[in-house]
Amino acid sequence: MTTTSPAPAAPRAAQEEPLLRLTDVRKYFPVGSSRLWERDRAVVHAVDGVSLTVARGETLGLVGETGCGKSTLARCIARLYDLTSGEVWFDGQDISRLSRRRMRPVRRDVQMIFQDPYGSLNPHRRVGSIIGDPFAIHGIESRRSRRQAAQELMERVGLNPEHYNRFPAEFSGGQRQRIGLARALALRPKLIVCDEPVSALDVSIQAQIINLLADLQQEFGLTYVFISHDLSVVRHVSDRIAVMYLGKIVELAPTDELFELTRHPYTRSLLSALPAPDPDTADSRERIVLAGDVPNPTRPPSGCRFHPRCPKAHLDCAASEPPLLPVLGDGAEHPTACFYPLEPGEDLSLAVSEFAPAAERPRGGTGDTP
Repeated sequence: MTTTSPAPAAPRAAQEEPLLRLTDVRKYFPVGSSRLWERDRAVVHAVDGVSLTVARGETLGLVGETGCGKSTLARCIARLYDLTSGEVWFDGQDISRLSRRRMRPVRRDVQMIFQDPYGSLNPHRRVGSIIGDPFAIHGIESRRSRRQAAQELMERVGLNPEHYNRFPAEFSGGQRQRIGLARALALRPKLIVCDEPVSALDVSIQAQIINLLADLQQEFGLTYVFISHDLSVVRHVSDRIAVMYLGKIVELAPTDELFELTRHPYTRSLLSALPAPDPDTADSRERIVLAGDVPNPTRPPSGCRFHPRCPKAHLDCAASEPPLLPVLGDGAEHPTACFYPLEPGEDLSLAVSEFAPAAERPRGGTGDTP
């Protein structure tokens, strides 16, 4: 797809407080019987100890396989879910324990764009009313001026203001996503959480929405948390990228550095799945096929969550959990949760895990990359 490059982020003082700070955020969902006396019910560890910061005006990309907890984390940021534990600080305020009444003014500054442009809009309401709802809920515009404000928003996101009285079913998928974006912009928020906003759209429409998001960020000084499973999209829009696996962040780095100096084996496996732009070189690319499936989130593995599938896993990977810290001389902006990170130029496809069957291990059974 053809897109325009987003404007570079403005320089930020090192001492500036980030707009968003997550501290050891956890969200568990109970499963099975709901009888109160069953204290040992299984729980899904959807988000399990995530700490992140997002600077003002920045776009943080969040990537990972389906089911890794990306969308749950998005809803924790927007306080659509109450946290099991941890803290969410927004604009210098801890919002993780605020009541619904005290969260109301905060919601003006934190908005969300949802993945499904078909399911996120009420099919029984006209588009003008959907876009104008934030004004009515927060009492910002008078009834008389809401129509004009909604039409201005429609025009700003590339919709015809004359279609104010149409229903969502009369719009295409890309147009519906623009309606959702107009609704999110209505209150001029500081932060927009984009939960896979282009995954349900055709590639050509994806480019239009991505370019629109970049233009709006530059115009209004927006901050984005952009969630996707498509690394090629995230690479285009993000200043930094956080890689998530089974509820945890395993690598975090500036976008270019993540692609050029990948440290975590899971990140490398995601990058190896990207299609090659040049078919002549596609056959020579490193291919990494992970063993097994993503573990059950109700019973996550001990130690490193990735060790049952990791080509470089050693026995100590199952014994303790690696901290998310810089490795191999990387800067503080590039932490990795791995005891055996990838060296520059290392071929992960040649590595053999110590947990692999004996017949698959090289002599000596070290599991080290030859």
